Amino acid sequence: MKIAVIGTGYVGLVVGACLAETGNDVICADIDRDKIDALKRGEIPIYEPGLEPLVEHNLAEGRLRFTVEVAAAVRASEVIFIAVGTPPGEDGSADLQHVLAVARTIGESMERESIVITKSTVPVGTAVQVRDAIVEQTDVPVHVCSNPEFLKEGAAVDDFMKPDRVVLGVEDEYAADILRDLYSPFVRTGNEILLMDIASAEITKYAANAMLATRISFMNSIADLCAAAGADVDNVRQGVGSDERIGPSFLFPGCGYGGSCFPKDVQALIRTSQEFGVDASILEAVEAVNEGQKRWLLDRVVERLGSDLNGRTVAVWGLAFKPNTDDMREAPSLVTIEGLLERGARVVAHDPVAIEEARRHFGNRIEFQASNYDALEGADALVIHTEWHPYRRPDLGRMADLLTQPLVFDGRNLYDPERMARYGFEYVSIGRPVTGRVAA
Repeated sequence: MKIAVIGTGYVGLVVGACLAETGNDVICADIDRDKIDALKRGEIPIYEPGLEPLVEHNLAEGRLRFTVEVAAAVRASEVIFIAVGTPPGEDGSADLQHVLAVARTIGESMERESIVITKSTVPVGTAVQVRDAIVEQTDVPVHVCSNPEFLKEGAAVDDFMKPDRVVLGVEDEYAADILRDLYSPFVRTGNEILLMDIASAEITKYAANAMLATRISFMNSIADLCAAAGADVDNVRQGVGSDERIGPSFLFPGCGYGGSCFPKDVQALIRTSQEFGVDASILEAVEAVNEGQKRWLLDRVVERLGSDLNGRTVAVWGLAFKPNTDDMREAPSLVTIEGLLERGARVVAHDPVAIEEARRHFGNRIEFQASNYDALEGADALVIHTEWHPYRRPDLGRMADLLTQPLVFDGRNLYDPERMARYGFEYVSIGRPVTGRVAA
């Protein structure tokens, strides 16, 4: 099948590479010439496990191409994915200018009956606007569909190749048949292709992310209650998650969610609900809890070491908002580090892949180390933001020796408090009793 993917960001690259891997002829188009030139050389602008070899392989096989000629890509294709960004506007609503600009280009360029699929995360009603923008420019038949993505950063290739489900918002059998055929290689083990109306598909994407964000914020609120009441959130989490009606996923307390999806999608769903006159108070609370949770680590450091951190060195493990990505959009580390710097602290940071991204945020205001242990040397405390695998079972004795005092603030509850106490650490985690106490 001849396919165009318009937009070579996180979603577009994964979609294009995975569809090429199953034998399709895929053209990925973008107006950013520097990015396209780099992609032609096999250089991937994001860190995503498994994506680089997939791109290199399909480039070599000739099934995947990159171009700045968007119109030519449209003319050469029978299925066209729109995968450009929908950044939040000032009011939190999704900014559709790029999506609708692509739609107009498609209308101006298409020469055959085509299927146009909104893969970008867009609010309900966008497909209607896309169709209107296309048909204003052409009389060629077009079938506009919604196919929301459910890709987790750090596992996006596996998620696309082995999806839980494929959601297709379609309005006619012509589009349904072609899209069933396109996705059939990915659902051979029996996972469902869910056909539904377009509006339902558009809402499904936002509802899924908002539900996951809600579980995170809910558990963070329960962690606050546990801390106040002297309970252990790990016990509560296990007791709640073992209920088969609830399950254990997304019930781990932490220092807040970030990334490119949950924050903007919750905001956009709030705005959409308000536009339709629907009460959005649950979602507003989810967002408010998360914004407060991003300050949790900073607040604990200030409570313990004081608001004047001049002369203090704080080590930071983890900069990306989650493991297996270099994405720092809306990352809790941004809040913590900015707060530490404002209070005069020297910050020394480590992350396995996000250091270059962090340099773009902080420049030379913080120091970076290639080893997580090197970041500890001479530090007054360690702050953990990201649950990278190398941080999960560190040499605790070595950590205690490198820090000027064995003080750890853990925003991901990586360690057993009793084990930390045996090594002499004062260990501050979320929703669990503080262990030890060292001199300030």
